[in-house]
Amino acid sequence: MSPILSVHALHKSFGAVVVADATSFDVAQGEAIGILGPNGAGKTSLFNLITGAMRPNSGQIVFDGRDITQTSAAARCKMGIARSFQIPQPFGGMTVFENALVGATQGAGLGTREAEALALDVLAQTGLMPHANQRAGTLSLLDRKRLELARALAAKPKLLLLDEIAGGLTDAECTALIETIKRIHANGTTIVWIEHVVHALLAVVQKLIVIDFGRKIAEGDPKAIMDSAQVKEIYMGITADA
Repeated sequence: MSPILSVHALHKSFGAVVVADATSFDVAQGEAIGILGPNGAGKTSLFNLITGAMRPNSGQIVFDGRDITQTSAAARCKMGIARSFQIPQPFGGMTVFENALVGATQGAGLGTREAEALALDVLAQTGLMPHANQRAGTLSLLDRKRLELARALAAKPKLLLLDEIAGGLTDAECTALIETIKRIHANGTTIVWIEHVVHALLAVVQKLIVIDFGRKIAEGDPKAIMDSAQVKEIYMGITADA
């Protein structure tokens, strides 16, 4: 079976700053992949390239069998690519339900009744039903992160990109979020997850990719990757001979 996402030799730079340096990897249908790297490694830029928020200088992105390298961000969303943002960006003056409804109508392109049903379903999946009529701008950090997830799910994604969704949460909140993401993945959603909270990532993903200065430096089994001397030196500041 062909991968649902293939990134081939992707390159993007801003002058001397390289955020993607010949980056290549595949994501299989139904897989959960984690992406690690120090701050400034190019992780969020990679998501921006996949979603169409930025265009590469060279390379190719293939999604669901189609070359989308030059496809608009809006068209990619309608094709089934959805993302959360590192800093939650709800429509603060709208209710939680209305935020999810935007994802269902504008992302999934559904009519009113179908969109309303889907919005209620994703609020139930993410534990937000008790807050359905609450203004999004008044939510706690955990619930704002859940709303990021709900709004992305309302777009009916084939590929869900999560950008540091566990950051800033307490241990209990992080555990609750992990369980939610596990359920979403168990339902068949393909996930690529950027995260600094390593234990959260390792609780869900089957494969890790590590990038540094825009270049992929490791890919494979999560335990083997975390045991790698090179990864420890780059990501955790532990020298290779320590």
